[in-house]
Amino acid sequence: MRMAIRAAVMAAAIPGRQPDNRVPIFEALRMALEQIRVQKLKSFFTLLGVTIGVMFLIAVVSVVEGMGNYMEHDLVGKIMAVHTVELRTRPDFNLGDVDDAMIADWRRRPRLTEEDLHPVVDGLPPSTRWYMMSEDQITIESPFARPRKVLTFAVTGDYFTIKSLGVVSGREFTNQELESGSLVVVIGQDVKNHFFPTVDPIGRSLRVAGVPYEVVGVAEKQGSTLGFSLDKFIIAPYRAPIHRLLNRDRGVIDAIVVQAPDDQILTDVQEQMRQIMRVRHKLHPSQSDNFSLNTPAAALATWQSIQKYLVIAAIVLPAIGLVVGAIVIMNIMLVAVAERTREIGIRKSLGARRGDILVQFLFEAATLSTLGAATGVGLGIIVAQVVTKVTPMPVSIAPWSVWLSVGLGTVIGIVSGVYPATRAARLDPIAALRQE
Repeated sequence: MRMAIRAAVMAAAIPGRQPDNRVPIFEALRMALEQIRVQKLKSFFTLLGVTIGVMFLIAVVSVVEGMGNYMEHDLVGKIMAVHTVELRTRPDFNLGDVDDAMIADWRRRPRLTEEDLHPVVDGLPPSTRWYMMSEDQITIESPFARPRKVLTFAVTGDYFTIKSLGVVSGREFTNQELESGSLVVVIGQDVKNHFFPTVDPIGRSLRVAGVPYEVVGVAEKQGSTLGFSLDKFIIAPYRAPIHRLLNRDRGVIDAIVVQAPDDQILTDVQEQMRQIMRVRHKLHPSQSDNFSLNTPAAALATWQSIQKYLVIAAIVLPAIGLVVGAIVIMNIMLVAVAERTREIGIRKSLGARRGDILVQFLFEAATLSTLGAATGVGLGIIVAQVVTKVTPMPVSIAPWSVWLSVGLGTVIGIVSGVYPATRAARLDPIAALRQE
């Protein structure tokens, strides 16, 4: 304030010139920063509430956004290929509420069988692809490592094409190997590293229930999901003896997967598959489906509805801290008005208008709050990065949350500074000059 008073005094000393106490924006900013520098402890407590609120807002929103991106691009994207519909006895995974009655209903459903395959796929449009699959954890062995359970797939059809699963060494199965059920496998990177740590696995054997299967390919790395590796698998032709280990009941399978070129055809294919299966299971029009048709969009729908509530909670809960910060700013600014009463009186006696005093105190409050929000953004990003380092939780910094936080900080400063600034602007200069 001393700089503003000095400027006003110099203006008043010039003959024929009216004093101008209006403070330019950059000058007001410099004066506000000067007050923060001079009153470090008071400024720290003023910033603290806003900083904490914004920090948690950024951190929580980053985790929620990271989970959303992870669900869409990693988890669902890796488990279910694009533009696919999976016919299963029960959902492969479910993000919504599952009660005991629903689980009991799933257990009563008839299992899918090999006989369901051709009725489902024979009438598909020529542009579609399909594969049939059984899967389970089974123990495999090699001469170079201890036995270990791995996820095993027995497949037929366009499995590698639909899953976009390439091989980094060796090759995929030939059509003849798929049709004849040859004793061959393609393995994941973790299987290669464990069972063949020092040798090239191509051409070597893995034993499954005492039966040797030749390794013909090593799949490209798939990464992990929430700390669980997606590279711990082997894939074999469905007609090989291995499929009897995956489903003990004769002819039972786990899934028929169909891929369409686009979502419009996929919708038609899904409805066609539903009608075929309802006929095969002899369901009346009033009866619900006793099978599941899963798509990536359906798998994401439940998560997206949950995500909306999480984002709202991530904004509302830190808002409590922001309200506390606003109250602190208001109280500190009221104290500042009381401490600077004489200074305000001098300015007003030199010609400063109410609006000039009001703007200056509002600017100080907004500067404090905005700095607190900016500090909170930085700390929130650090907290989010720490979370992703020490836990499997993915994070993604949402740009809108940064702008929202800084904007909230400015608005909170202005709103909480209105009452103290109004009190300062209404001070009587005569009474203010008498203040010691």
